Amino acid sequence: MNSASAASWGLRSWLLLFAGFLLLGIALYRAALWGPFVSDDVAYLVANPYTSELSLANVLAMLDPWGPAKFYTANYAPLHLLLSALERQAFGDAPLGYHLVNVGVHALVGTLLVAWFRRAGAWPRAALLGGLLFIVHPANVEAVAWASQLKTCAGLAFALGALLALPAAPAWATLLFVLSLLTKASAGFALPTAAAFAWLRRRRGTGWGVERRWLAVWLFFALWIAVPQLASFERLGPVRVEAYADSWLHLRTIAAVGARYLVMAASGCGVSAFQEPAPAASWLDPWWLAALPLGAALSLRTVATLRRGAPEAGFWIAAAAGFAPVSQVFPFLSPVADRYLYFLLPGLMGGALLWAQDGLAWHELRVAGRQAARRGAARSGALLAAVGLSAWFAFQSAQRAPLWNNETLLLLDAATHTPDGTVAHFLRARSAAQAGDVPGAVGSLRSAAARGLDRFLSVRDDPGLAPIREHPAFREVVREMAGRWIATARRRGYRTQPELHMLALAHLERGELVEAVRALEASLAAGGPLSGVVRDDLALARARLAARERSAARPDPPVAPGRD
Repeated sequence: MNSASAASWGLRSWLLLFAGFLLLGIALYRAALWGPFVSDDVAYLVANPYTSELSLANVLAMLDPWGPAKFYTANYAPLHLLLSALERQAFGDAPLGYHLVNVGVHALVGTLLVAWFRRAGAWPRAALLGGLLFIVHPANVEAVAWASQLKTCAGLAFALGALLALPAAPAWATLLFVLSLLTKASAGFALPTAAAFAWLRRRRGTGWGVERRWLAVWLFFALWIAVPQLASFERLGPVRVEAYADSWLHLRTIAAVGARYLVMAASGCGVSAFQEPAPAASWLDPWWLAALPLGAALSLRTVATLRRGAPEAGFWIAAAAGFAPVSQVFPFLSPVADRYLYFLLPGLMGGALLWAQDGLAWHELRVAGRQAARRGAARSGALLAAVGLSAWFAFQSAQRAPLWNNETLLLLDAATHTPDGTVAHFLRARSAAQAGDVPGAVGSLRSAAARGLDRFLSVRDDPGLAPIREHPAFREVVREMAGRWIATARRRGYRTQPELHMLALAHLERGELVEAVRALEASLAAGGPLSGVVRDDLALARARLAARERSAARPDPPVAPGRD
């Protein structure tokens, strides 16, 4: 931030800005503040034994890079687990507190973005509009309204704090960067971003030597944390996408995913709960075709601003660094999600702000001294366009927030936007089950399974499928899902207590009692917070196995002699 800008904005001004963003966030998200825990909230908050109690043993388990705690979330994110544990102690099972915390952190992120934009040279009004657009952007509803996505909001807050602190307080910046990585791995975008801005400052003759040494420390910590993170991802995150065996199809899909994010960022269109876009199978795929001019324009602009040493280049690099982890270079579940845009938007917005500002400055220089009215009209038009876009974003966010009051509404939203996705097939199975259409329900479940549905316990116990729960065809589908889960467990070498416990439940679902007992014994031997549950399940499994063995060993009753 330049000296004039810093002098004009004191602490009181920043606090007022934060308060304004906070009140706006509460107004936008008021319909979601009492929303229930959904989906991933179960693994993080409801059924996670490591966040249920803030004990020394649990804290040490969260911090352990190779311990089982990280396998509940497929990520090494101990600070997020610790924050979740603190929330559980404070709020228990009442969702309101969790949602208010998310809105508060989101307001903080918006405030930090204004500071970042201003430091990079954005005009004060433009920086404020940039922060406002971020606060009201509809893609951020998922990250803010979903209780367990505190990791996304807090991770970006720490990362932005690190970027702002680096030039003047590199030691504090390093601490914030490490905290961001320990909250969510996507915060690693801050490292190439910081390097880019430091290099740009070097072009102006300031600060490169000190920052370069501290960035080396950032790199060390990033690599150190990446090892357990990648190990967690490798065990639970990546998926095999057979279509990606075609390298060109894989490349087209990466580009198509990028195009989707650009359209979502610019317009708010395309946002959806639980997105499931199909790979770009054709050379005529519209998203792939759209990616060509969009990618070319951004690449050329980045190169041009780098050559000029303009801060705008740093934002485009930040956007690229934010996109890299979710680009599908390494495939994983949920190839596109609204919440992934949370780490892309700061770079995209900063770059767009400075690009537009550059264009306005060029226009004003071109008409300087001749057409003062046209100079004012250009700025007024840009301001009105930004205000109109903010209003459009706010309207969309207000429309989407109520979805998080009911998980069924989220599923319906997902099915509407991806009619051939897992969620859509699952909802069709529910409808068929309620109508007594067993073949229709089973067929839809098989289609969902083919798209990746493998939560056999959730399918078995889903209330919407209760009318067909005892039907042999339904039981067979659940057995098949459990079988796929067992195959995955063997391929990935599951060995922690919760993993072995789930493996045992899969064997039990298939009636494989010997294998279930072995898995439960291994789970109990592995140790962990589930020992009591595992011990009870083991006793039941042994009893079932003993009863079956007694039944098999019992001689057949004698046959009564017949009569002529």
